[in-house]
Amino acid sequence: MASRTATFAIERIEASLKNRLHRDPDVTVLFVCVQNAGRSQIAASVLRRLAGPHIRVHTAGSAPADDVRSSIITVLDEVGLSLDGEFPKPLTTEVLEAADIVVTMGCGDICVPRIGATHLDWDIPDPAGLSLTELRTIRNDIDLRVRDLLPRLKKGESLAVHSAL
Repeated sequence: MASRTATFAIERIEASLKNRLHRDPDVTVLFVCVQNAGRSQIAASVLRRLAGPHIRVHTAGSAPADDVRSSIITVLDEVGLSLDGEFPKPLTTEVLEAADIVVTMGCGDICVPRIGATHLDWDIPDPAGLSLTELRTIRNDIDLRVRDLLPRLKKGESLAVHSAL
């Protein structure tokens, strides 16, 4: 628990500094779902694997669970992905305001990104209680969406605010 608290504090401090300095050249992507224990963790794992050093990846939830679901870890392991130390965290103002792109996962979370940030909503079913076969379908759908988003992050293309991929 102490290491999670430290990690969470570091993310908030980095986000706060980015907000104050406004000079960070890195793109920050925030994936949000209610419990931050399924969809957002999959998306973050995929983007971290594919992203270069100038793309920061964060996750958060409006009502975070205690841990990432074991079934999510299973479907990530199947394709060689890991959580990289990620865990469910609450959505904070600092992290939300530091994000250049906020991706909600079709779960009803309402986020108001700062002016100039892009907000995407991916309509993805809640993985709670689904079979591994159904979770694989969700994982593969998220993988495709992240791969579609990634080239635009690297090129610095503008994304339409409130668009859905």
